[in-house]
Amino acid sequence: MRRILVSAIALAIAGTALNAPAQAPVATAAVVADATTQLPRDVRPTHYDIAVVPHADTLAFDGKATITLDVLQPTDRIVLNAIDMAFPSATLTPVSGAAALPAPKVAIDAAAQTATFSFDRPLAVGSYRLALDYSGRIGTQANGLFAIDYDTASGKRRALYTQFENSDARRFIPSWDEPNHKATFTLTATVPAAQMAVSNMPVADTTDLGNGLKRVRFARSPKMSTYLLFFGLGDFDRTTTMADGVEVGVVTQKGKAGQSQFALDSAAAVLKEYNDYFGVPYPLPKLDNIASPGRSQFFSAMENWGAIYTFEYAQLLDPSISTQRDMQNVFTTAAHEIAHQWFGDLVTMSWWDDLWLNEGFASWLEGRTTEKLHPEWNTALSAVGVREAAMGLDAVATTHPVVQHVETVEQASQAFDSITYSKGEAVIRMLEGYVGSDAWRDGVRSYIKAHAYGNTVSDDLWNAIEAAARKPITKIAHDFTLQPGVPMIRVESAQCSGGNTTLQLVQGEFTRDRPDKAPLSWQVPVIAQALGGVPARTLVAGGKATLQVPGCDPVVVNAGQSGYYRTLYAPAQFQSLRAAFARLAPIDQLGLMNDAWALGMAGLQPASDYLDLASVVPAGADPQIWGDVADSLGGLDDYYRGDDARQSRFRKFAIATLAPVFARVGWEAMAGEADPIKNLRVNLIGTLGGLGDADIIAEARRRYAASASDAAAMPPALKRTILAVVARHADAATWDKLHAAARAETTPLVKDQLYALLATPEDAALAQRALDLALTEEPGATNSAGMLSIVSGGHPDLAFDFAVAHKAEVDRRVDSTSRSRYYPGLGSRSRDPAMIAKLDAFADAHIAKGSRRATDTAIASIQYRRMVIEKRLPQVTAWLARQSR
Repeated sequence: MRRILVSAIALAIAGTALNAPAQAPVATAAVVADATTQLPRDVRPTHYDIAVVPHADTLAFDGKATITLDVLQPTDRIVLNAIDMAFPSATLTPVSGAAALPAPKVAIDAAAQTATFSFDRPLAVGSYRLALDYSGRIGTQANGLFAIDYDTASGKRRALYTQFENSDARRFIPSWDEPNHKATFTLTATVPAAQMAVSNMPVADTTDLGNGLKRVRFARSPKMSTYLLFFGLGDFDRTTTMADGVEVGVVTQKGKAGQSQFALDSAAAVLKEYNDYFGVPYPLPKLDNIASPGRSQFFSAMENWGAIYTFEYAQLLDPSISTQRDMQNVFTTAAHEIAHQWFGDLVTMSWWDDLWLNEGFASWLEGRTTEKLHPEWNTALSAVGVREAAMGLDAVATTHPVVQHVETVEQASQAFDSITYSKGEAVIRMLEGYVGSDAWRDGVRSYIKAHAYGNTVSDDLWNAIEAAARKPITKIAHDFTLQPGVPMIRVESAQCSGGNTTLQLVQGEFTRDRPDKAPLSWQVPVIAQALGGVPARTLVAGGKATLQVPGCDPVVVNAGQSGYYRTLYAPAQFQSLRAAFARLAPIDQLGLMNDAWALGMAGLQPASDYLDLASVVPAGADPQIWGDVADSLGGLDDYYRGDDARQSRFRKFAIATLAPVFARVGWEAMAGEADPIKNLRVNLIGTLGGLGDADIIAEARRRYAASASDAAAMPPALKRTILAVVARHADAATWDKLHAAARAETTPLVKDQLYALLATPEDAALAQRALDLALTEEPGATNSAGMLSIVSGGHPDLAFDFAVAHKAEVDRRVDSTSRSRYYPGLGSRSRDPAMIAKLDAFADAHIAKGSRRATDTAIASIQYRRMVIEKRLPQVTAWLARQSR
């Protein structure tokens, strides 16, 4: 699954990125040993025959399930997962051919999400078929079987899709809905004859039933977990190509196939790359990528085996509005989800404790594959941003280990966070660098071959890597995955003698909220390099190490930025690196800047050190360096919100820093310019607009007004960003105009973005209008929750209070297992201490004690933001005063 941040919609539209240091920490769930299942282990399914008849008009469906199962020890009941289902009949028949047993009694436990079929006497060990007639519901949010209503030029349409990860297959089929209960599936659906049905496997046969209906039977699936089953139905087009003997397809709403060519080409290229990398060919006959209108607050794509589900904004390229960054997002989404076809689908974690095995690995391989197949995008530096996303959460008391204990469905839902994804990815990158890329690949190949169609835990991967690399990495891996936190390597001294620099390194722990904490211990792989020299490597174990580095120029510790740790230099060393900043490799420039930011905000070095580095960034630096500067200045500006005098002074500096960069980039793209420049242009317009740059705002408004008669005034690559600047600074008349455009738009991909824009104004009265609009049927069922989240980015107190006051209405627009993180997320950007009490009260009333992670995250975010405002901003303000003398 590809995760998204709650605020990603607004940030993507504005062309800016969330500043990593402003992110909040993640709280840990209570740990109870050995809770690895929620079902009895005495019965195990081996095959499901499922026949469904969806009734899209009434949002209901009928189903028949014949489940072949093994009774492993005598039991008088069969317990499986089911939500919102009724069972008119149930029959159990021995596979041996003996007569059916007397009909069982059926009991539904809604709280446990189970159905229990009880028998008069214990069932003997053996194989049986459980035949069930059942009925269920079709929802309007992306969990279970759900409907998406969308506009077209010829009117409204409705499509059906499924989304099961982590625990929602039980809304579609009565099942053992846990990852380690793998089975095969045969799915049959009775559907309108004019519509296309899609599932994991190709269609095996189609029968015309008359009366405008047909029965579609899909081929039997391989052995897989329930959460990977998929069904889709609608007015679809499908384009295909062949890659290594596999039919690769993209399924779109009718009329949008022309927007899918890049996604199709990308999927084919990635499939070929992974066939080679894993050394095990993709095992299914086809790989579809289903593009769906709408959106979710919590994910953008899902790796169903052979039928990847992706929202349109992450798969299609609309020529009227898509950008270079959109194109890159399409590719990286494909690279992530197709990686899961092996790492997650073919081999699956045994339980949600090891979710990172799926997500961390897919995230790492996504980055590696993007660098290899699209070097022109220069995405290598993004690894630093990934690391920062994790460290921002991992450096506070409420963090949790990468391998985390999960007991409940809500806890499993909350496991999809930056520790699972980004820290998992960063740790893999570090370990690959430690053992070498060839040895790492050999270990991965061995792991995949050994565990195909099975389930694993993390140590299965470490054992395979150790065997291939012949290096003892398990202890290192355990240090970084079984305990939380961020190591800090302090460079105690750097002495040059005989052409070499000797470093004395001490391992501590970087925290943002516990300055007196006794540090945990890690074995930390460290790479250091003097400018122009060759890298030197060591393993910091036992808290200390000495490393001799060839050369006497300034030394970068964590050269190449593959290590998951902070580097704290002594002031003299930091100043030598600042003086040599232009000579550093771009990735080390970015690493040094991000460490300076985080360490400064934590009070371990002056908070203004980041600005010292920003002031020496060369004009011709890598565009991503300037992008980081823009993001950080935008983040600092947010901390000044509410203090008009100091914010005005800061904005003058920030605009003076960024405006000359934008002057070189300009509004108009130049022929042959590098792709990172295109992204920087969007970023700078969004950031300068957010900083209140009068020239940027005026030009955006001019172009918006001119676009009514001049299509070139808002070129597609800038249209969304220009509209975002206009919307952010909108008055009532402009907001009304944007609202009218959203209502009139018939392309879902564009329409969704316009409704998101309506939630971005700085004006509180317009933000309130957006909140009111969100709870009408107009924006669409999957846009409403997003609009509230976007409002919360600029008006967190307003958005949270509104959502709580209208909880029943909001609940209909957020899936039930995600509400425990959705509501606290709305208040997480508040700076009002009163919000802490509000969040606590909400959690006490509505959230189970074991599912308070998001609440603790939000509270920690507020506390951190207040600490920065009170303790760190004065240092920044003083630095600004010195510059103006």
